[in-house]
Amino acid sequence: MEEILDLLRQNARLSAADIAALTKKTEEEVCAIIKKLEDDGVILKYAAIVNPEKDKENRDKVLAEIQIQVQPQREHGFDMIADRIYRFPQVKSLYLMSGGYDLRVTIEGDSLKDVALFVSEKLSTLEGVRSTKTNFVLKKYKENDVVYVEDERDRREGIQA
Repeated sequence: MEEILDLLRQNARLSAADIAALTKKTEEEVCAIIKKLEDDGVILKYAAIVNPEKDKENRDKVLAEIQIQVQPQREHGFDMIADRIYRFPQVKSLYLMSGGYDLRVTIEGDSLKDVALFVSEKLSTLEGVRSTKTNFVLKKYKENDVVYVEDERDRREGIQA
């Protein structure tokens, strides 16, 4: 199973026939394993990774990471407030963290003002939120093992006289 998962992590568009050839399994075995992984919730979704600099429709979107300190709730800890936060459509990711803050949220908005309004009107007003700290993403270099920047260095070798 792990070998098939690794192949799908690298390229989710691989066909069952391609995976079968690479793993020396039959196509039917591969299909059965993938179905089991999907049914068990191991594979949740297949998605395209898009270079934000080249996506003309969404190039001007604003991405922000927000550090949140919260008051955990009795018998629920951080789960109840996390549940409320990740349901907002602006939220792209949410993590429980160790260290100086409790939750790290990544959100996407149409403008800086859009993000600021989300934080001030939706996030900071939630019961249990003690403080927020917003950092705006200026440029993505690498995410999920994908490098977004193109290597534009001059590869010509110098000539000495």
